[in-house]
Amino acid sequence: MHVLKVSGMSCGHCVRAITRALQAGDPAAQVQIDLGAGEVQVEGRQSLEALLQAIRDKGYEADAA
Repeated sequence: MHVLKVSGMSCGHCVRAITRALQAGDPAAQVQIDLGAGEVQVEGRQSLEALLQAIRDKGYEADAA
């Protein structure tokens, strides 16, 4: 499992956009998002780098937690 710190998330649209971006590379990935903490937990097959890039491509700042 990867835990990512993501800034710029503030609403349900952000949750859907990030979830879709992460599941585009791995449709079976389990994604949990905590808006208050600014954290995204992902359990799946993608590398950390691929996950971070998918989030950054959507316009959010992301780093490994």
